[in-house]
Amino acid sequence: MAENVIEVCNVTKRFGTSEVLKDVSINFEKGKIHGLIGRNGSGKTMLMKCICGFVPVSEGKILVDNKEIGKDIDVPESIGAIIETPGFLYGYSGYNNLKFLASIRNKISKEKIRQTIQLVGLDPDSKKHVGKYSLGMRQRLGLAQAIMEDPEILLLDEPMNGLDKHGVGEMRELFRSFADQGKTIIMANHSAEDIEVLCDTVHEMDLGVISRVK
Repeated sequence: MAENVIEVCNVTKRFGTSEVLKDVSINFEKGKIHGLIGRNGSGKTMLMKCICGFVPVSEGKILVDNKEIGKDIDVPESIGAIIETPGFLYGYSGYNNLKFLASIRNKISKEKIRQTIQLVGLDPDSKKHVGKYSLGMRQRLGLAQAIMEDPEILLLDEPMNGLDKHGVGEMRELFRSFADQGKTIIMANHSAEDIEVLCDTVHEMDLGVISRVK
């Protein structure tokens, strides 16, 4: 039987009188890649922020691993995320940035950080400051930050941003391997091709309303 790791139940999010999510209900099944499409401002990123516990919902509830966000837990532990532009300390190397972030939870070794940087196609020994990174390199480092603690769920907002054709191919292979390991991925993407090639389910958001496409 299919196992839903995330359940979004009748969620509405308001800012003042503006509704950015309107009675959204959707389940995300374990071990699959789920695509979210829609124009800028459609509500994709806001839905991801609510699932992460970054933004409280106005109505409804969100369950991650059967625990309600904002009630049973504040922030789900099992989630790694890239939402909007990853924030890094520009005067430090990629490795030192991740080492600093990893020290917050202190769950992983320095070797695991190095392996993760290599996995996303960067050099852990590079002394280059992140401020000198290209957009594609920062995106790869953002992905390394999202996956380094081996989360069960990945929320990826435009993960192919700034990547060339070769980089996109590498990331597609990586994401598919994560799903094959039983991880669940929710991906918001502008590229119809990425969504078509990668995603097991596709939902479209428009003005805060969600509908199933695939």
